[in-house]
Amino acid sequence: MAPIPKNVRDRVKKLREAIDHYRHQYHVENNLEISEEALDALKMELVKIEEMYPELITPDSPTQRVAGEVAEGFRKITHKVTQWSFNDAFTPEDIREFDERIRRFYRSETGEGFEPEYTCELKIDGSHLVLEYEDGLLKSGATRGNGLVGEDVTENVKTIESVPLRLKERANVIVEGEVYMPKSQFKKLNDIQRKEGKPEFANARNIVAGTIRQLDSKMVAARKLSTFIYDLSLSDEKMPPTQDAELAYLEKLGFKVNKHHKHAKSIEEVIEYWKYWGEHKEKEDYLIDGIVVKLSDRRAQGVLGYTGKAPRWGIAFKFPAEQVTTVVEEITLQIGRTGVLTPVAIMRPVVVAGTTVSRATLHNEDEIKRLDVRVGDTVILQKAGDVIPDIVRVLPELRTGKEKPYKFPTHFPLCGGDGRIERVPGQAAYRCVDLGSFQIQKRKLYHFVGKHCFDIVRMGPKVVDALLEAGIIANFDDIFTIEKGDLEILPRFGEKSIENLLTSIEKARSVSLGRFIASLSIPQVGEETARDLAAHFKTAEKFENAQYDELEAINGIGTVVARAITEWFKDKENGKLYERLLSHVKVQREEGVKEGKLKGKTFVLTGTLPTLSRDEAGDMIRNAGGKVSGSVSKNTSFVLAGESAGEKYDKAIKLGVKVIDEKTFKKLLK
Repeated sequence: MAPIPKNVRDRVKKLREAIDHYRHQYHVENNLEISEEALDALKMELVKIEEMYPELITPDSPTQRVAGEVAEGFRKITHKVTQWSFNDAFTPEDIREFDERIRRFYRSETGEGFEPEYTCELKIDGSHLVLEYEDGLLKSGATRGNGLVGEDVTENVKTIESVPLRLKERANVIVEGEVYMPKSQFKKLNDIQRKEGKPEFANARNIVAGTIRQLDSKMVAARKLSTFIYDLSLSDEKMPPTQDAELAYLEKLGFKVNKHHKHAKSIEEVIEYWKYWGEHKEKEDYLIDGIVVKLSDRRAQGVLGYTGKAPRWGIAFKFPAEQVTTVVEEITLQIGRTGVLTPVAIMRPVVVAGTTVSRATLHNEDEIKRLDVRVGDTVILQKAGDVIPDIVRVLPELRTGKEKPYKFPTHFPLCGGDGRIERVPGQAAYRCVDLGSFQIQKRKLYHFVGKHCFDIVRMGPKVVDALLEAGIIANFDDIFTIEKGDLEILPRFGEKSIENLLTSIEKARSVSLGRFIASLSIPQVGEETARDLAAHFKTAEKFENAQYDELEAINGIGTVVARAITEWFKDKENGKLYERLLSHVKVQREEGVKEGKLKGKTFVLTGTLPTLSRDEAGDMIRNAGGKVSGSVSKNTSFVLAGESAGEKYDKAIKLGVKVIDEKTFKKLLK
């Protein structure tokens, strides 16, 4: 092989230096020193030289940002640093409580007073990214995943111009940041979609999450994503002493760091920063959904540490939920498994927080009266917690006089019998008088075959619907009488599907007493209540003969549940169904409260655990003699919290209930 001329080597070196410089100026510093077309011309020249001399290609060459082949899939990357998510604050009161918690915890840990100072950063609405560098060269890029394991998106990351392939220093670091699509680029993308007659994208955040997982990195490059890096999570050098110094160091290494961070000497300065950006966020070329507040001093961060789901020293201070206006076109009723009817507003479709919605629950009659919402009203809609559509206010000044107040009907066609409905005594809810409707029965059957009851894995809602519509089943016990020939008449049911379904039904014939009781859809009897009842009565026969006084005396049952159970068994049809079920299935005898290290302890589970499902964790607790509850109270022993823990976590903090993570939980069991 002929040697590569020196002038070619020199040209390649100069081209790479120039491209990296202009790329950094444009994509990181927002300084367009030369036109995009000129920068593309430099890149094209480098591409041609490397095509002639492939041995000149290096991993950090600008040409390696765009891969040439479509990958078959993503391998997994185990994070060397656990990826945490921040707890949320929504109001100035929330953030002041955060400040107080920091002061209290620091004092309890060190015995010293503490005046916290904070670094405030904009919370970019994009997708989390983890980058690892060895000797200054990009080694890998990964998604957050479940916090422990993410997807390897290295080839896609290389196409993002703001991500340096080589750092300005030969550092060994792991950094974290946000990959996002500029609003200007999002607009261009939708302009193209519109011209091509394709549906427009709802929001840039969803595009980013999908784009970074594209198997074709050329498509990723075409989307022109960008990044902000904000965290140095691991380094072989001494870590900077403050968050402000950390951001400066990241910038020094060549990363794109958001310029709008601020050092706040008090929590009131934090609130002012939040208010300012709540009013000015639209001026930036990226989506901002709040600010991130971090304790500035790294030593103090170490003292505070982490809870089961988030750092104690940081919090996401969200902007108020996005609100829009729309018109209520109709109010209808939705029927639930136990026959309770919930009013639902059918609205003119509207985009809120990036998604199109056309329905919002009105909860009950009292809520309709409180809002004074009428058919035809213009209302303010928001997504509470950015999840559930919620009508928060009516705009009566926009009424025309044609709006119609809503009154609960006396009959509802999906209820059984003559369709009559009634208000539940002492409650705001309405329900069907006759609970034998087809819709209710479908929901009961979905529940009966579900994971927490008989767990018939091959019998999902679509299969239940098909069996009902074909008249193969009408009630719970019919499931256990199905024969192969019954199923052969069903469309799209081949021999293998039939065999799998029958095998699943056969496996379900043995069931614990707790699951059996839960499967019956007795009003007020959920999964945990069913377990309490099973622990007391031990057998299905004893439960069937339970008297009101005995039920009421059971800890955790009470008058409402006791009345619901006795009323259920008074119905002769329910009694017959119970007996028919017992003739088809074997209900295992409950052995009572197990002896174990967790005996007498009550746990509440919330959030997503790193390695255990909630069901697995619950079974481990019960097997060790503990109890699982669905709600937090002062009698709760522990709250086992994972990622995205919600209100139960917050309530535990307020009540002083100990919150533990999965690692601590497993230690309790040893």
